[in-house]
Amino acid sequence: MIYIVLSVLFNAVLFVILKLFSRFNINTLQALVVNYFTAFVIGLVLYDQSFNLSEIVQKPWYPGSFMLGFLFISVFYVTAVTSQRNGLSVASVASKMSVIIPISFGVWLFGEELGIAKILGVILALIAVYFTAKKEEGAVTDSKNLIFPILVFFGAGAIDTSLKVLQNDYLPTEEISLFSSHTFLMAFTIGVFLIGIAIIKNKMKITGKSILGGIVLGIPNYFSLYFLIKMLDSEVFESSTIFTIHNVAIVMVSTLVGIVFFKEKISFRNGIGIALALTAIFLVTS
Repeated sequence: MIYIVLSVLFNAVLFVILKLFSRFNINTLQALVVNYFTAFVIGLVLYDQSFNLSEIVQKPWYPGSFMLGFLFISVFYVTAVTSQRNGLSVASVASKMSVIIPISFGVWLFGEELGIAKILGVILALIAVYFTAKKEEGAVTDSKNLIFPILVFFGAGAIDTSLKVLQNDYLPTEEISLFSSHTFLMAFTIGVFLIGIAIIKNKMKITGKSILGGIVLGIPNYFSLYFLIKMLDSEVFESSTIFTIHNVAIVMVSTLVGIVFFKEKISFRNGIGIALALTAIFLVTS
């Protein structure tokens, strides 16, 4: 249970840092790329065993790590586009409702059982995510923009599902730090390529505050992934239960952080969402 708490807390810290980026006019893409490099370095420092770079390619989890690195930065970019074109609430709901994807794969691939209480809990969790995360009015007004929240939904679900499959079948516990580090390195490599194109086209200039922001972001980002994998590795709960608790808790904590630190107002709808979230967590863990 401690890994769930730690993962949620580090995700809440990510929320605070990303919220501050706009206040200090930090370029999100630049900070994101630096953040991945920072997380990569942290993973190497914390990995207490010797390794050979050429041997990493032979690891059974290497292809999955490469794919995840691509998904990390791609999904983040699409989430940013969704926030701009469809609204922040649409991006948040699409991301967190993707929990239904790893839950479905958990039942299909790992034979996890869904009793009446757990099914009801999952349904309430999805409703809770919508009510808690939706803080602004409006909907998708242009049908062609529907593709972006759809991509966020499937992309976020693919990340969680891939992490569970890799943890369950390919990733030894003692290599979690190395795996996390390499995954962030892949995301960093792809990000450098994107920034390089923008610089060549004279559409971007590197700024010192974006680099500093990326370093600050990279620390909690590494640990959010590390404890998520440790959470899945602990097997205290089935993955369907863990992902439900994890996603609902992140939405709740992020909402509370927004209220306490950023003076965001909680609506009656948000209050209903929090109450439903607590009920959902009780049902899926009972």
